[in-house]
Order: sequence, then C-alpha cells, then structure tokens
Amino acid sequence: MKLYLLLCAIIFVIACSPVKKEQTIYDVGQIKTPMGEMLFSFSDLTPNHKASFIKLANDHYWDTLTFNRVIKNFVIQGGCPDTPEGFSKSPYLITPEFHDSLRHVYGAVGIGRDDNPGKLSAGCQFYIVHNKEGIPRLDGKFMIIGQVFKGLEVLEAIGQVTTDTLDTPLIPITLQVNVLKMTEEELRDKGYSIPKLK
Repeated sequence: MKLYLLLCAIIFVIACSPVKKEQTIYDVGQIKTPMGEMLFSFSDLTPNHKASFIKLANDHYWDTLTFNRVIKNFVIQGGCPDTPEGFSKSPYLITPEFHDSLRHVYGAVGIGRDDNPGKLSAGCQFYIVHNKEGIPRLDGKFMIIGQVFKGLEVLEAIGQVTTDTLDTPLIPITLQVNVLKMTEEELRDKGYSIPKLK
C-alpha cells in the first residue's frame, strides 16, 4: 500500500511539473562591416539558397571580399566583383526558388545573377535593396532569400557612400559574414523579432 501511495505521489509530481517548452532555433544572417552590423532572417521558402548562403558563410567565403557595387536608391551588392565574364567565377549556380510572397522591399536580401536564360543564381553574390519604395520590377527575376531586421541605418550609410563610375565605393567596405543560431527568447531579449517570410 505504501509503495502504491509513493508511486501515485511520484506520478502526481511529474504530471504537475511544468513542461519545458522546446525553443525554436533560428538561423540569423550577420553582415559585419566597418560601418556597423546588419542582421537578417532567412525565408524557409528558399531552402537551397538558404543552405548555400549558410555554407559559404561557415566557410568564410566572403570575409576577404567587399560591397563592390553600391547604387543609391537601388541596391548595395557584395560578394564578388562584376567582371566581363559575368558570374563565371561563382563557385556554383543555384536553380531559382521564386515565390510571389518574396518581394524586393526595402531591406530585402537577394542573390545576384547574370543574364542566363534559366535565371540561375550565383552562389557568391548577394545584395540588399536600398530603395524605400522597393524595386517591384525585379520580383520574379532575382531571388529574395531574407529580410534585414537590424541595422537598416547601416544599409542607409552604405547606400550613401561615394562611388566611382563603376559604382564601386572609393573606400572599400569590407565584409565579415556569419550565420548565428539564436532562440526566440534571445532575439526578444535584444529587442528584435524575426520577420516571417512565408
């Protein structure tokens, strides 16, 4: 009888114990520049582009490169130089994953490409929309993979720099690109919330 009561007490304690909710871990893109840091969320609608970006970031692919093309009220673009050969130096090309809900709004993070007929993205090149009205003419033509949620003032500062006739900043804007693992609680504690890109 005592054993039965003990078992009942244990079951009662376990049943009444608060269930620890499992935290969702978010992949957060981090772009560090001499002008500050930008953080962006990834869309789950573009898994191959997301996986490519994470792989290259973890390989430190961009850490010796710059924002090599800055066009005010259009985009800031980095990752590899524009050359007459287009994106032939990209490590690989990626099949597009277009979705109507992914738009070229202010702060959207996209992947560059040349004029190839299949609209294949270059793994090496990314850009951020620097136009507060957005650039709808690019929707469905170039891939959007994420959205900046911290550091829009950095985007603004980079978008205003002086460039040469090829849109290259006169003072190089170096890159350090990482992917952070953050819980919703960590993001909330820092005052951020992940925009849902669905």
